[in-house]
Amino acid sequence: MGTLLALASAAILGYSAFYIINCAIFPFGRCRRPRCEGGRIYSRMSRKVFRECRRCEGTGKRVRVGRRIYEHLRTEHKAGNR
Repeated sequence: MGTLLALASAAILGYSAFYIINCAIFPFGRCRRPRCEGGRIYSRMSRKVFRECRRCEGTGKRVRVGRRIYEHLRTEHKAGNR
């Protein structure tokens, strides 16, 4: 039981470290809105009718959650050190 718990803890720590490094190197991910392709939302009837996605503001990218948390902690740290 102890070995299984240690293995699970190591797996969680490894995944967390991987995600933190991934957020530092690649702060942007794909837009999660359905039918958003490159910042444009296409009609279901015709591929020619489109509009810009409001969620990603037409870029097709979004800021990852881990990067948002990092930026929040960094601004709080800067505000506390003044």
